Amino acid sequence: MDLATLMNPHLGRCLDTIIMTTRAEIPEGHVGAVFDRERGAVSDSYGLVTGTAAARRTRTRQERVMIGLGVRVPGGPLEILRLPAPRHPGRGELTMDVIAAGIGPWDALLHTGGWDVDLEPPGALGVEGVGQISETGPGETEYRVGDVVMVHEAPLPGGSGTWAEKVLVRSTSVALVPAGLPTATAAALPVAGLTALQSLDDLQVGAGTRLLVVGASGPTASLAVQLAHHRGAEVVAGAGPDHANRLRAFGASEVVDTHVDGWAGRMHRCFDAVLIAATGTAEAALTVISDGGRLTSITLDAPQPTRGITTNNLYVRPDGRALDDLAALAASGALRLDVRVTSVQDGIPIADEVAAGRSGGVKHVLEL
Repeated sequence: MDLATLMNPHLGRCLDTIIMTTRAEIPEGHVGAVFDRERGAVSDSYGLVTGTAAARRTRTRQERVMIGLGVRVPGGPLEILRLPAPRHPGRGELTMDVIAAGIGPWDALLHTGGWDVDLEPPGALGVEGVGQISETGPGETEYRVGDVVMVHEAPLPGGSGTWAEKVLVRSTSVALVPAGLPTATAAALPVAGLTALQSLDDLQVGAGTRLLVVGASGPTASLAVQLAHHRGAEVVAGAGPDHANRLRAFGASEVVDTHVDGWAGRMHRCFDAVLIAATGTAEAALTVISDGGRLTSITLDAPQPTRGITTNNLYVRPDGRALDDLAALAASGALRLDVRVTSVQDGIPIADEVAAGRSGGVKHVLEL
């Protein structure tokens, strides 16, 4: 269902009456089960639960069961799971019915100790997405039930992430989805966009800044190229030749092949700032930074400072206000992402591909 349909006030009231039956891999003991999204009911493969007693069971299940893609235990394999629905939102919190959720290489870290987001397995992975608010916490004045919002959330207040039918989020982490922004882009933008924006802020990128982005073909770094160009910086992109035309269209004045040995030694210029988005390139990149310059790594391998150069590892932070600005730029066409959507039932191999770094510059999104 597209965003225009969701934002239609007449159709929006009907969303909860649309039956969206999903066949999924259910944990052992429930093989062949079917989950009915409208009623929260799990039935056998031959039909939905019916009858008065069954309806009572359905209402009970609706309050506590949802389908999600996640893990049973830390470090475990990805599975499609039946999970408890989130608790009711507290003050400053919202419940979001997820429409689509972004996939990133960071998601593999959520249950393996690489990024502690307060995930409580069994739980769904995912720290970004787009959805419709279905419940607000006490005293909420900015957002209403029915609003379509996008979010990056970490830590996870409900202990489970966005790769599920519902998720609990903080109101300070969300932004309204503007008209004209495709649903898939709204789901794909939060983490990559905020990481790019916060990296450029950390590097103090502005008009006239000489910026090198290493690993520029990925979703996050390509957004950094676009945002830096939007700020008036002189941007050089480090990427393979297959991505050169796309990066020039995004605003790069030059594309350097940083996959070849000795690439840094062949550069005849110095940069004010360098953004590292490719593991293992930071030490070489340090040699092309002017004394007193700046290096920020989003691959968490920033080298020690030298020659007055400041170095930093960037950890993305939720920020609803900044996300609102990014959404407006994307809706206007000033920010572009190559987004591909897959159903949650087919999401496991895609998530594994992204975790292994084989996304090829594409931002993948799960449709719930």
